[in-house]
Amino acid sequence: MHNELVGTFILAFTSLFTMIDPFGVLPVYLTMTDGLSRKEANLTALKACLAAFFILVIFAFAGSGIFSFFQISTHGLKVVGGILFFIMGHDMLQAKIARVKDAKEDIKEYSTDIAITPLGIPLISGPGSITVVILMMKELNGPFEVSVLITAIFIVLVLTFVLLVAAKRIIGFLGRSGTNVMMRIMGLIIMTIAVEFFFSGLKHYVEMIGLK
Repeated sequence: MHNELVGTFILAFTSLFTMIDPFGVLPVYLTMTDGLSRKEANLTALKACLAAFFILVIFAFAGSGIFSFFQISTHGLKVVGGILFFIMGHDMLQAKIARVKDAKEDIKEYSTDIAITPLGIPLISGPGSITVVILMMKELNGPFEVSVLITAIFIVLVLTFVLLVAAKRIIGFLGRSGTNVMMRIMGLIIMTIAVEFFFSGLKHYVEMIGLK
């Protein structure tokens, strides 16, 4: 039991951390909080992480209802999620930060409260991380495993908050090359997770058509 809980936590933590990609959010955060005082910038980071936490928890618990309403199977979501993760991981492996560009170009069109949108949603709690919590919640058994997932979400977002608060020092220390290396490493991890998700979902359909 203990080993299963540890395994669940490690999978949830690594999946969410790489999907949220705090290092990829740092340049966006610095751009959006430029001109704010240090206290205001830190408060923005806190509000963004809290918003992301509530969004991920809501989707984790509402996932079953969403599945039932739209008649979506876990296996189908695994296949689509695997493809989505693979594309995201491939972009990160090439050190492409498309969402940074989009956020910079469209920032004036977003809500005035940048902590909620676009920083909290969808930069931190985006489609990738939401899909991860829905998929994992469907696979969990019992309240202990559920509490492990919620704990993993909380810890990842606490680390994200710490990184955002230290954004200027981190970017200055890593530089452009260091940031790109970190992004490529996370991209590789995401692509590996994507393959596992894809073939886990595909196996069900292969068995359905009798190609065992």
